[in-house]
Amino acid sequence: MFFDADNGIVRMQGCTLLQLCINYVKKVNEKSSYSYGGKSRIMNYASIIIPFVGGLGMFIYGMQIMAQGLENAAGSRMKSLLEALTKNKLFGVMLGAFITAVIQSSSATTVMVVGFVNAGIMNLSQAMGVIMGANIGTTVTGWLVSSVEWAKFLSPANLAPIAIIIGVIIMLTGKRRSSKDISSIIVGFGILFVGITTMSSAVAPLQESEAFCSIFVKLGHNPFLGILAGALVTAIIQSSSASVGILQSLAAAGLVPFNAAVYIIMGQNIGTCVTAIMSSIGAKKTAKTAAIMHLLFNVIGTIIFSVAAIFFFKVLNPGMGAGMITQTEISTVHTIFNIGTTLLLFPVSDWIIKLARKLQKEEDGVVDESRVLLDERMLETPSIAIQSVVSEVCRMGYIVKGTMDKTRRVLFTQDEETMNEIREEESIADRLCKGITDYLIRISSLAINEKEHQHVASLLQIVSDIERISDYCENISEYAENLANQKKKFSGVGAAEMKEMLEVCSDSFTYAVEAFEENSAEKALKVIEKERSADDLEIRLRADHMQRLANKQCDTEAGIVFLDALVGLERISDHSRNIAEEVLSASNK
Repeated sequence: MFFDADNGIVRMQGCTLLQLCINYVKKVNEKSSYSYGGKSRIMNYASIIIPFVGGLGMFIYGMQIMAQGLENAAGSRMKSLLEALTKNKLFGVMLGAFITAVIQSSSATTVMVVGFVNAGIMNLSQAMGVIMGANIGTTVTGWLVSSVEWAKFLSPANLAPIAIIIGVIIMLTGKRRSSKDISSIIVGFGILFVGITTMSSAVAPLQESEAFCSIFVKLGHNPFLGILAGALVTAIIQSSSASVGILQSLAAAGLVPFNAAVYIIMGQNIGTCVTAIMSSIGAKKTAKTAAIMHLLFNVIGTIIFSVAAIFFFKVLNPGMGAGMITQTEISTVHTIFNIGTTLLLFPVSDWIIKLARKLQKEEDGVVDESRVLLDERMLETPSIAIQSVVSEVCRMGYIVKGTMDKTRRVLFTQDEETMNEIREEESIADRLCKGITDYLIRISSLAINEKEHQHVASLLQIVSDIERISDYCENISEYAENLANQKKKFSGVGAAEMKEMLEVCSDSFTYAVEAFEENSAEKALKVIEKERSADDLEIRLRADHMQRLANKQCDTEAGIVFLDALVGLERISDHSRNIAEEVLSASNK
């Protein structure tokens, strides 16, 4: 073995290393020869499978890059759409179709829906509409792939390299975040087309394989096997868009009969339900019901259309089923199936919801309020993940508001049960704070724009403020416990003053939570007004109380508790103001 400096290759006993590889491949090909009808044919399956898998990888990667760019560009708009979601189911269908078209994945959309239902952002009726729309939106990818047939100028061989180089140029020269998003869309589009072209080229030799072609013939004759094949492939790769792309690449090579394609497409819609079902594991009952709704919708649609397809191919037009399907025809069938299923089942969608509820027999036990209701799968779409965090922070805020209400009573009742409840709720707030903070940190590490980074930072601050308010509530509860142990109480005047301070600070925090939930500048300004009142009140009450202590008009131990509680309540109003200022800052941007 030696190195040939002139040619830059390794030689071994007079032959190149490349030649050795070629000889090895030839031996493999000789071993893979087979006969059909007396004809000897050579099929190197490795040379088909490896490029096909590589092409599939490029297709999925390109789709993800393009989807990420689209999602980043749409980010805030998607949030606004979700905020505008109403009980109008038809609007939900349109919203689901739009979001799925943007992020290029019906699985991702349904996972979001399951997460929203789990977090209480969406009810089952709203979820049903979005689920139906998601099936329509997922047809966009198929039309992009098939455009090479109905729009010749979009030939991947010509368009993909141009798209990639344009995208790279924008990526290298663009300084704005929007330029990076646009470049991601263009580059992803190009890589997607390169992938589909690679897959189509890789499977072209299979036209000569009678064994492979016979598989699709069998799938066409047996609807159950066709549906099963489509469901399994989609369930494995967890993307109906990708599985449709695979089917289109096979169709481009002239390998797929019309009837087989129809059954496989139906199965693909069932297979895409697996992702949503997996995401519902460990979720609340309503979230599991939403996943079952998605499965029922696709299964019922498949049953209806498979019966119609069997009748059509067996009775009305048997010859059409045996003919080869094109990429455009796959897109057409896919679109007709999904739109048709939505039109048929939309009027009975409430019945599907009821059936899903009956099938979901699991009863909710004791609700664990400390469990963070944030789905990790939503991290694939950061703007949606941020919106789910907003909902979770609201939930945390109302839990602490309940703690604050108990705190208003415990100083005077000195009830042991109430003290235990306050301690338990403070522990819940701690766990929620940690879980939400960890989730926000993960979001901040993703590819998000500057506005979203600011939103994440604001949420981190608000979560911290709410948790600190919970701490002060627990501190005040401990002061009440000290009074109980010493068998002390506030004087009549002291109790009246403390109630006044408690009311002002409680109102301040209530307005803060509502201002955050409603994004209300008006209520945020009320918080600031209450905080100023609390500051003035704290100064006055402290002075009055010191005078009473000097005049020996109240008990010393109770007096110390009074002053400590006064400080804690004033700090609660400060943290409430912090929340209000974050709301005002966001509304001014």
